[in-house]
Amino acid sequence: MKRLLFVAILAVVCLLPLWAQSASEKELIKVENDWGNAWVKGDAKFAEMLDATEFVGTGVDGVASNKTDDIKNFAVATITDRSFSLSDVKVHIYGQTGVVTGRNLVTYKENGKPGRDDVRFTDVFVKRDGRWQCVATQWTNIKKK
Repeated sequence: MKRLLFVAILAVVCLLPLWAQSASEKELIKVENDWGNAWVKGDAKFAEMLDATEFVGTGVDGVASNKTDDIKNFAVATITDRSFSLSDVKVHIYGQTGVVTGRNLVTYKENGKPGRDDVRFTDVFVKRDGRWQCVATQWTNIKKK
């Protein structure tokens, strides 16, 4: 009986963070995964829908991009064999604004040459017309120790 009670308490403690997530937090986690999957497929239409008109992206090289640049980057034909893996994702909601931070490991081939980026990211979203739009994103390379 004590073992069963212990297992039940352990299950509740482990699942509590999932139950505590708001609907908006869950939506933004889904948006982040959908965004990664769209990049893997080269789905520029997803970027067109997701990025706000005033979107600003800052890449690992410090170069800023706008919505038009981001849409073009999704459809680059010389980038193939794409994959991504999100981890350490945290979502904070401030009214109609959401901030998502996390880690993303992306792999790809560019002109046949393997590439890999292990980055920390910060994405800022605003909820408009019932959906989340990205207004800013920033990626920083994680240094290898």
